[in-house]
Amino acid sequence: MGFDADINACADLVQQGDADRFAATMASPVAARRILFPVYAFNVEVSRAPWVTKEPMIAEMRLQWWRDALEEIAEARIVRRHNVVSPLADILTPDQAQTLDRLIEARRWDIGTDAFDDAAALWTYLDATTGALLWVTAQALGAPDADESAVRQVARAVALANWMQALPELEARGKRPMHDGRAQTLAQLAHTTLQDLDAQRGLSKAARLALMSGWRARGVLRAVAQHPQRVARGDLVQAQVARSAGLIRARVSGRI
Repeated sequence: MGFDADINACADLVQQGDADRFAATMASPVAARRILFPVYAFNVEVSRAPWVTKEPMIAEMRLQWWRDALEEIAEARIVRRHNVVSPLADILTPDQAQTLDRLIEARRWDIGTDAFDDAAALWTYLDATTGALLWVTAQALGAPDADESAVRQVARAVALANWMQALPELEARGKRPMHDGRAQTLAQLAHTTLQDLDAQRGLSKAARLALMSGWRARGVLRAVAQHPQRVARGDLVQAQVARSAGLIRARVSGRI
């Protein structure tokens, strides 16, 4: 089954900007890739928008461009021609477009350097970004509304694992990504959040397919829980053999 130019362009964006989600998508059924690549390409574009310029106003304009595009989809207006927006318009419902709009609004935090006030503020951000992304992905794949709570719970673990991997770079760019970055705090967060992965039990096939993009979450969180000093060293990347084995296990078992 071949893809058109837009889907191929989305696949290239994901391959270049989100290696884990690209690998998970390539391990998914071909039909699902028509949905996964546009949604993940959107996320790549939005997540990097605040980082491609040092000018806050330009970053705001970039994010607003994507908000305007989603508004066109949500309001069933003529949608601008774009190799990510166009395929998104084919798969998103108005409600899903509005959920992704809230994701963009949350991404405005990335423009500044302010720290989160507390753990609750961090969790709000992670749910509005990764949580929203994975729930919209699950919906687009056909997951029922009853899956939302569990999908978002599992997404907490995926989001925290990704956040732990990003901490050194965020700090290098002048961000203050943790309200409390002590090793024992990171270890406790990881240990507690591992339990959220148990919410996968009983989820629909579509929901589990969407969550497969977080196939590294369990291994990352276990590493942080046991050796939190690895976060500061940026030492949470697995060897290629272990990465491949982890993705295969997730694909076969249907659980991350």
